[in-house]
Amino acid sequence: QVQLVESGGGLVQAGDSLRLSCAASGRTFRAYIMGWFRQAPGKEREFVAAISWSGSSTYHADSVKGRFTISRDNARNAVYLQMNSLKPEDTAVYYCAADRDGSRVSLIIDDYDYWGQGTQVTVSS
Repeated sequence: QVQLVESGGGLVQAGDSLRLSCAASGRTFRAYIMGWFRQAPGKEREFVAAISWSGSSTYHADSVKGRFTISRDNARNAVYLQMNSLKPEDTAVYYCAADRDGSRVSLIIDDYDYWGQGTQVTVSS
């Protein structure tokens, strides 16, 4: 079992940066694949980024590639999402998620077992 708590969201202007953090409980954190997803009003939840248990492999959605970067610190039981050059279309609730199957990095929402409560990111134009 792992509990996830996101932080770092807020209201920013287009072009600004934000860094989201996700704090995880549990000694098995380092074995999990970690991902960030987001859900905008009236839209389905979508994949944003994912990272392997070691941090050596990362994946980013095409819509955020080159602007967002996922990273993790297993010593701190934390995963991060650095978001640069934010756009109004990035406005959403951002969720941190953990996948117990550390053998592969999944981009599929249903593969993730644990979810945080989400943090709101609002980008004004």
